[in-house]
Order: sequence, then structure tokens, then C-alpha cells
Amino acid sequence: MTAILVSSAVSLLVALLGTPALIKFLERRHYGQFIRDDGPEGHFIKRGTPTMGGLVIIIALVLGYAAANLVELRTPRASGILLLFLIVGLGLIGFLDDFEKISRQRSLGLTPWQKMLGQAVIGIAFSVAGLLFADRNGLTPASTRISFARDSLIDMAFLRGGNGSFSLGGATGLTLAGAAVALLLFILWSNFLITAWSNAVNLTDGLDGLAAGASAMVFGAYTLVSVWQSNQSCVYGHPDIVVNTCYQVRDPRDLAMIAAALMGACFGFLWWNASPAKIFMGDTGSLALGGAVAGMSILSRTEFLAVILGGLFLAEVISVILQVVSFKSTGKRVFRMAPLHHHFELGGWTEVNVVIRFWIVAGLCVVAALGLFYAEFLVS
Repeated sequence: MTAILVSSAVSLLVALLGTPALIKFLERRHYGQFIRDDGPEGHFIKRGTPTMGGLVIIIALVLGYAAANLVELRTPRASGILLLFLIVGLGLIGFLDDFEKISRQRSLGLTPWQKMLGQAVIGIAFSVAGLLFADRNGLTPASTRISFARDSLIDMAFLRGGNGSFSLGGATGLTLAGAAVALLLFILWSNFLITAWSNAVNLTDGLDGLAAGASAMVFGAYTLVSVWQSNQSCVYGHPDIVVNTCYQVRDPRDLAMIAAALMGACFGFLWWNASPAKIFMGDTGSLALGGAVAGMSILSRTEFLAVILGGLFLAEVISVILQVVSFKSTGKRVFRMAPLHHHFELGGWTEVNVVIRFWIVAGLCVVAALGLFYAEFLVS
């Protein structure tokens, strides 16, 4: 527990103290946010606000995780390294997108295809590594099974039998074709989750403090989930753990350290990102945080639980999808403007009211998800 607290505290301090230094650096170079002319009128005054604040979140995360490992004189485990790779990789794509916007002074940076290609490359590397590197207990960071609060019976590695001698993501007795199909399906599934979550947080990051505050709640919840999984681990937990209720999750302590570090980094950044924001996280931060949600859900075997945990992000995405589908099919809009937070802004809510009420929704989603997580443990 000490390492987890250290991880959160170090990240909080780095983000809290490092963000003003980044603000000054960005202001000297005039690296400010470009605001669309067709957006809400109240946002025009934000033009020129420093962006790419996600850099300090990522740096705080890495330093917090490193400090936690240093305190316990341990080396980072595979799951931790893999999750950091995903977060930093997506953050790099976001950084390139932000830099393109700033240098060209426009609201669009990388093209959608360039973003998708970058996300796919990072996602494929994450997926393959997640299934191929087992520890001495045979546990791999990821699993071919679809999960809610733990692995379910729905397995992408379903081609077994005969002389099958291949293993993948915990599945054994696979034929060569079975292993290939399972790997392909898992890559597609993982990339879907990574793309969906990174874009969901990106869409939510449209009001001062909204994405940072909601993300802090989600990662706070994942800290609790990972600590619980560590204590109730089939491999690393107490010897009296009941087999039916224990968790087959590799390196849950590392996941808890990273989740705690992300929570601390988001809170530290939020101090400067709250209305009126002195800095925006940009795509550098939103893509990284969204990727972190996806990676945590895959590595902790909570893929569908994450849908409830991040319910606010999901609502923002659905609002955009409904708006686009409705306008293209009927010529009418469902909302005044999408994503959903702009709909309420144009309805007369102040920006601060929207953010606080959306934080309440995010908190309720987190509480509901944690309740379901514990209920699943009780009935297992």
C-alpha cells in the first residue's frame, strides 16, 4: 500500500508544481489553443490558452510509477511496462496532433486516417505483447476471454483439440489456426477498445476541467479495483483465498500503482485546468488518458465494467454518433450541438454548471460500477 500512496503523491506533486512551469514555457512560444468559429460563443475568449498539458500528466505518471517501484526496491512488471507503452504511445500521437494544430493555427491537426494508423500500430504492438509473454505461473498480461469483472466463458481462442500444442493468453491446446484466429480477434477487439476509449475522452475534453475531473474518478476506482484484485489474487493473494472468487490477473499491484499515479496526475493538473483554465490537456492528454482506460480494462479483465465506470465518456460518444446519424439520414439534429456537454451549454447552463453536474454523473457511474464489481465477487 505504501508504494501505491507514493505513486499517487509523487504524481500529484509533479503535476501540481510542473504545470505552471509548462504554462510559462508554452506561453513564451505562443503554443496556444485554436478555437473553432462555429463553437459556442463563450469559448472564443479561450483562444490562445496554452495546450498540450497532457505532457505533464504523462511525465507525472512515469515519475510516480518509478518512485513507487523505487520505494519497494522492485523492478516494474510486464503489465506495468505494457500499460505505460500504450499510454505514452497514444500521448505521442496526441502530441503530434496538437503540434500540427498549433503550427498551422487550425482546429484540425493530423488527418483521421493518420490518427487511426498511429492508434492501430500502438494497439497491435500492445495486443501481441499482452498475449505472448507469460510469467512463471503461465499468466499473460492480457487474456483472450471477454471480461466483465473477471474473465467470462466467451473465449476468442475456441479452435482447440486434435494435436493442438499452442498456447496464447492463458488458452492451451490450440491448433496453429486456432492460435492465429484468436490473436487476430484479440487484436481487433483490443484496437476497438483503445480507439473507442481514447476518442471518448478526447470528445469529453471540451470544457474546463471536465475530462481531467472525470478521469481522476475513473482511475481512483481502478486503484481500488486493482488493490482488491491483488489481495484476492489466485497467484499473489493470501494462501487461504477461495479458488472460485480469486482473480486471474497478472501484476495487479503494478496496475494499482499506475492507476493511483494517473489519479494523482489528473488532480494535480485539474488545479490549473479548472475554470477558467490556465492550460488545456490537448489531444496529448485526452488520447493518453483514454488509452489508459482501455489498457486498464484489458489488463485487469474488466472490459465491460469499464463501460459503467466511464459512463460519462460513453454518453459523450453516443451523443456524437446519434447527431451524425440523425443529420445524415433525416437532415435534423438530435442535440443543439454535440458532444453532449455543448448541448447543455447552448441550453443556457453555464460552463461551470455543466462541468459540476457532469462530474456528479461520472461519480455516480463510478459508485455503481464499484458496487457491481463487489457484488460479482460476493456471488462468484
